[in-house]
Amino acid sequence: MRGFARIAAAVPVCAVADFAANRAHILGLWEEAHAAGVNVVVFPELSLCGYSVRDLFLDGLLQDACVESLRLLVEASAALAPLALVGLPLNVRGLGLYNVAAAIQGGRLLGIVPKAYLPTYREFEEARWFRPGAEVPPGETVRLFGEDVPFGLDLLFAGDGQRDLLVGVEICEDYWVHVPPSVYQVSAGATVICNLSASNFTVGKAELRRLLGQSASDRGKCAYVYVAAGPGESSTDLAFDADAFLCENGRILAESKRFLRDDQLLVADVDLEVLVHERLATPTFGDCSRANQKPFRVQRFPASTPPPPLRRAVPRHPFLPSDPRTLATRCWEIFEIQSNALATRMQAIGRPRLVLGVSGGLDSTHAALVCAAALDMLGQPRSDLICPTMPGLGTTAGTRTNAERLVAELGGTFLEIPVSEASRMVLAAVGHPAVDGCATVEALVDRLRAQPGLADVAVENVQARLRTLVLMTLANQHRGLVVGTGDLSEKALGWSTYSGDHISMYDVNAGVPKTLIQFVIRWAANERIETWQGADAAALRETLFSILDTPISPELLPADADGQIAQLTESAIGPYELHDFFLYHVVRHGTRPGKVLDLAKHAFGDAYDAETLRRWCRLFLKRFFQNQFKRSCTADGPKVGMVALSPRGDWRMPSDARPAAWLAAVDAWPG
Repeated sequence: MRGFARIAAAVPVCAVADFAANRAHILGLWEEAHAAGVNVVVFPELSLCGYSVRDLFLDGLLQDACVESLRLLVEASAALAPLALVGLPLNVRGLGLYNVAAAIQGGRLLGIVPKAYLPTYREFEEARWFRPGAEVPPGETVRLFGEDVPFGLDLLFAGDGQRDLLVGVEICEDYWVHVPPSVYQVSAGATVICNLSASNFTVGKAELRRLLGQSASDRGKCAYVYVAAGPGESSTDLAFDADAFLCENGRILAESKRFLRDDQLLVADVDLEVLVHERLATPTFGDCSRANQKPFRVQRFPASTPPPPLRRAVPRHPFLPSDPRTLATRCWEIFEIQSNALATRMQAIGRPRLVLGVSGGLDSTHAALVCAAALDMLGQPRSDLICPTMPGLGTTAGTRTNAERLVAELGGTFLEIPVSEASRMVLAAVGHPAVDGCATVEALVDRLRAQPGLADVAVENVQARLRTLVLMTLANQHRGLVVGTGDLSEKALGWSTYSGDHISMYDVNAGVPKTLIQFVIRWAANERIETWQGADAAALRETLFSILDTPISPELLPADADGQIAQLTESAIGPYELHDFFLYHVVRHGTRPGKVLDLAKHAFGDAYDAETLRRWCRLFLKRFFQNQFKRSCTADGPKVGMVALSPRGDWRMPSDARPAAWLAAVDAWPG
C-alpha cells in the first residue's frame, strides 16, 4: 500500500563468540525479511559476536572474524532487498575500536555508524574496550573491502522508491541520554530511527524501554525500532530477554515475545504519510528542527512499496482504545473534561440553571449525566436541571418514557412541552401540502404515513427549530443556560438542523464521537452513578441500559402503525462506525480518500463490501464539505480528544470549499 514502509526488528539466537552460528541466524532472518517484502531490518547490538564477550573485544582474532562475517554478509546481501543494520566491533586503524552498526543492502556496505555514548556505570564498562562515536569528526571514512566506506554519526539512509523513508541509527545507550543522536536525525528529516541494542534485562526495564521509545517517536513524529539481544548471550552476570518493539508517533505497533528462546522476526508497516502530515501540522516540529540542524551524508538504497497484505493492525474504531482498562480511563477523562468545562462556564456566568432537551436518545442522555455532575461540583441542586421533553410527529412511547425516567432518577425538573401542534400550525402558515386539510396533529400523522413523500426536510426541521425556540425561551424564563447535545460525529456530517438542534449556549458533546458516547454512558452506569448521593443507582442504571438499547433516530417522522421507530439514522446516512473511521483518518491524519478506503477495507474485512465502503465514504466527504457552514458558527464546547472541529480551535475551513477532487478519488478507488 502506498505511503507505508515495512520495517522489521530481528532477534536472532546468539552464540557467544561463535561467528558462523551468529552469521547463519542473522542471514536466515534477513532472508525471511526479504520474503516478507521488508524495507529495513534491524539486528541487535554486536550481534556478530555477542555483546557479552567482554575483554575478548580486544582480541585480534575476534575482530578479524567479525569483519570476515561482515564481508560474507555483504556478499550474501546481493540477492536481498532489505537494508540490514548489523552490529559488530570494528577496529578503525588510527582511531581505535568502535561499537558500530553496519548498513548493508544489495551487495553493498553503505555506511558504518558508531555508538555515540558508552555506558560505564553499574553493570556496564564499555569504555574499557571502545571509543565513543561522538568524537568521530564529520565526513570520516573507513577502509573496508577495498573501498572507503562512510563512517560516523553524520549518516542517514534514504530509500529510493519510498519518498519519505529516511533512516537514522542509534545504538543502545544513545537511546538513554538526554540529547540522543536521533534528535538531530529527525531534525534532518529522518522518519525511521533504528536502535541496535543489547540491553540486559532487569525488573521493570521493559516498561521503561517502551516509555522512551513511545516518547521519542511522539516527539520526533517518527517511527522508532528497538531491538535487544536475544537468547544465548552469556548469563555470567546478566540476563537478556529478547525484547523488541516498533513505535509510531507515540503508539506501539508490534512487540516481540520476551524471553522466547528462538529466532524472532517482528514486522510492521509504518505509515510514512501520517508521520509527514504530523510534522506539517505541528509547526513547532519545524521550528525545533531548524534550531537543531547538523549536516548529514545521505546514503541511498532501493526500497519498493511493501506488497499486501498490510502488516499492521488498523482499528475499526480508532476513537476507542482496545484495552478495556484504558477505555475505562478514557471514559473517566472524557466525562471529567465535559463536566468540569461546563461547571467552569456556569461559574463564570453566575451559576445559572441548566436547560436541556431530553429525547430518550444517546446524546441527550450523555449530556444529562454531564449536567448532573456539573451541578454537583458547584453545590447546586439537581432540580436546577430543567429538562423538557418535546414530543413531535415521530416521538415513540418508549423514548418518551425513558426521557421522563432519566430526569426523575437524576433528580432534575421534568417538563413535557409537545411541539406537534405548533409544527402543524407553522406548516399550515407557509402553505405546506402535508397539512392541506389536516385540522389536527392526528390527521397530519395519518397523512404522512399514507403519503411519506410529503414528509420532506421542512416537515422534519420545523420540529427541531421549534424545540430550540422552547429551550431558549425556558432559558430566558429561568435564567438558564441551554446545553447542547450534538456530538462530534453529527457535527462532521452536518446531521443537525441549522438554527435548530445545531444551536445552544454550550455544547458539552462537541468533542465526543458517536461510537464513544455509548461507552461513556455505560461507564457512568457502571462506575460513576454509584457515587452520587440520593440517586437510586439500580433504577438509573436500568434506564441507561434501556436507552443504550434504543435505535439511533431523530424521531422526526411518524412511527409505524405499531408505534415502533420508523426513521433510523444509520439507514439514511450510513453506519456511524464507518463515518467515525473516515472522520478520524481524514481530519486527524489528512489521509487521501483512496488510502482511507484501503484502511477501511483492511480494518472491517468482510463486514462491508467495496461498493458499500465507497458509497458511505462519498457521502461522508460530501456532507463534511457541504456542512462546514454549520460548524463555522457552532457554540463553545470542550475539546476532549485528538480530533475536534471547532472553528476557534482545530478545524478552519471555508464553507464554500468544493469536494469534487475528493469525490473523484473515491470513485477512482479500485476496491
